[in-house]
Amino acid sequence: MSLEEYLAIPFILAVESFEGSDGDWLRRASFPELPGCVVEGYSAVEIIEKLDELRVRRIVEMMDKGEDIPVPRPPLKSAIPALNKEQLEFARWLVSHGRLSDQQ
Repeated sequence: MSLEEYLAIPFILAVESFEGSDGDWLRRASFPELPGCVVEGYSAVEIIEKLDELRVRRIVEMMDKGEDIPVPRPPLKSAIPALNKEQLEFARWLVSHGRLSDQQ
């Protein structure tokens, strides 16, 4: 499969709220099917944005290392043409230069 196809896989998004050790409520978002894709924070919107950056970074890294990338369901055909070659190269550049946030 191509990078475009892997990025178009509709991974399940799980979001939960929990009480932190200081008594404040936190949110945790994850793609349980994609190893290492978990982000915690106060704002659900912010952690989902960071999680999506992490998803792209993990897929690019796994692909570059030749690791198996989970394919729990087929890529969304409607999402595949959404990224052109320049956008895919930019995603790879962001990962290789550490420009995607590394918050977990």
